[in-house]
This record gives sequence, C-alpha cells and structure tokens, in this order.
Amino acid sequence: MNEIRIDRVEQTKQGRMALFCGEEFLFSVDMETYFAENIGVGDTLSADRLEELRRRTELRRAKDKALQYLSLRDHASGELYDKLRLKFEDETAAAAVAAMMELGLLDDEVFARHRAKYLMARNKSRSQVRRHLAEKGIDRLTIEQVMEELYQPEGDGPDPEVDAALRLVCKSYAAKLRAGKRENVLAALSRRGFSLSVAREAVELWQQQENPVEWG
Repeated sequence: MNEIRIDRVEQTKQGRMALFCGEEFLFSVDMETYFAENIGVGDTLSADRLEELRRRTELRRAKDKALQYLSLRDHASGELYDKLRLKFEDETAAAAVAAMMELGLLDDEVFARHRAKYLMARNKSRSQVRRHLAEKGIDRLTIEQVMEELYQPEGDGPDPEVDAALRLVCKSYAAKLRAGKRENVLAALSRRGFSLSVAREAVELWQQQENPVEWG
C-alpha cells in the first residue's frame, strides 16, 4: 500500500491547513478535520486515508458553500445541486444537498409554493410559472401538486390565471385596447404563455370594466 509522508503543513488565508509531501502540495484540510484526525508533520498516511481526508474536507467546504447560498435566499434542491456541481464533484454536491435536507433547510414543495405565489402576483402565466419551477429543479409531480393547489379559484372568485392576465391587461395593454388593437393584445398575452381562451376572457373582463353599460 502506498504511503505518503506529511513533510510540511501551512495554514492558508482561508483558515485551512495545506498539506505538503516534500515540495508537492497535496490538498487543504479544514481546521476541524485536521485537529480531529491529529495530523502533523512527519506523519505517514496511506493513500486511502489521504483520499478519505480529502473527501471529508471537500464535503465540509460544500456544506459551507450550500449554507452560504441558502443564507442569501431559498433554493430548490435541484437548483442548489446544480450550483454546487460547478465547484465540487457530483458526489460531494449531492451529499451536501442531502445534509441541507436533513437539517430542514431545503423543502422543494414549500419552495415551489412560495416561488409560484411570487410569480403569480407578478402576473405570470401558468406555463411561465411551471417552466420557472422546472428550471429550478423541482420535480414534475411536486410542480403539478403545487399548481393544482394554487390555481383553484377561491369560492366564487375569479380563475387565478385569468385574474393574472386581467391585471396584466390593465397594467400594460389598456391603451392598445382603447385604440382598437384587440388582436395585438391577444397575441401579446399568448407570447407570455396565456392560452387563447384565458386571454380572451381577460380582455372581455377588461372591456366589461371599461364599458359597464355596454357589457352589462
């Protein structure tokens, strides 16, 4: 079995301990692992043990990076995994995500619900919301469960997607409708992901509000 002697140890600016064999840099170990494993100059370690130390310290780094991302905003598990993969091996990234889930810091259903509500409040279409959640790594089943829940009308209230389209019409397309450019508005709503039936209903509701006597 190959054995490697630790000839030099230096503390890095990041607070890790850099291990050297002769003049060759091996890797940096996080401080906690370094002291827990009682590593020191002159120790001779097997290649397997060195690899295990490397993996442990990489996992710690990945966990720290995951916590950093999560401190900035909520993430879906798939989104966090994709970010970590840019800096760490796939296995390490997956283990860090699993650790965040065990800590209760990741919940894809809660994330999907909050993000969908945020997008709906900004007048996004159902298809835009669904696509955004998929891009964040939410699985199809969770997306459909959340969409079914959020797009149920409350009592006698309006269909949530029609309501979003209507708000968008009032905000961005009222002038065009007053100018008689109804087809242009329908096309614009379609490009935003609203179905033709939803777009038509939103336009008709706007016209009813604009001309209550005529449409009443």
